[in-house]
Amino acid sequence: MRRLRLAAIGFGTIAIATVLSGCTANEVFFFDLPDPATKEGFIIQNLWQGSFIAVWLVGLVTWSLMLYAAVAYRRKKRTGSPVQTKYNLPIEILYTVVPLIMILGMFWFTAKDQSELLALKNDQQQTVGVVAYRWSWGFNYLDEKVWETGMPQGEGTIADPPTLWLPVNEKVRFNLNSPDVIHSFWVPDFLFKMDVIPGKTNAFELTPNKLGTFVGKCAELCGVDHSRMLFAVKVVDRPAFDAHMAALAAKGQTGTFNTEPFSNHGQMPGEKTT
Repeated sequence: MRRLRLAAIGFGTIAIATVLSGCTANEVFFFDLPDPATKEGFIIQNLWQGSFIAVWLVGLVTWSLMLYAAVAYRRKKRTGSPVQTKYNLPIEILYTVVPLIMILGMFWFTAKDQSELLALKNDQQQTVGVVAYRWSWGFNYLDEKVWETGMPQGEGTIADPPTLWLPVNEKVRFNLNSPDVIHSFWVPDFLFKMDVIPGKTNAFELTPNKLGTFVGKCAELCGVDHSRMLFAVKVVDRPAFDAHMAALAAKGQTGTFNTEPFSNHGQMPGEKTT
């Protein structure tokens, strides 16, 4: 009974501390995963939460067995060595087969969801060419034949980050390219990121389904101003999107974005330009 009281007190203390800290269940068990702002984001959310549930269950079983062994086989007042056991074939098979089944199961769910997320169905309603360069972003709206970008960081001033405009509830295909080093296109609220690799076009498709402005950033260490390589994503209705495209065209930002004006920007010490 005394052990049960101590366990109840310990559990109660943890529960009270959690409540008083203002943490939600999502924050406690799933590390506060953002609510997805895309139709496809729920695939990642379900995979992440399912993985955490599996990990919690494995942890509870493991901790229970450890506590049981610590109590049941604790040192007792007796002479001589305790009985030694070895070559327990059922137990050895158990701790080999069960982890294998768990890992194969997690691999299967991950591979299934990854295949679904990376499938290019070519039924997009909007196509955006993303150009990541040291240290900013350029966005080519390929259907409207206009572009916009931000001033690269590192000129001695903090430039305003560029903004990517997207129409709500329309599937968008992103074509990712880089003229210099590896970057990574990441919008946390989209629950998705993908590397941007020089000489290779990576692509994915997402459907933004929430109006609002979201933060984007580079998730791959790419140089001295990597931490300031930020951008914003503005998800708007179709009329607002069309008005912004018309404004870019009126400013003469037609065709595709060219990084040539910034080609020497961010040159690393000892690096030669061509």
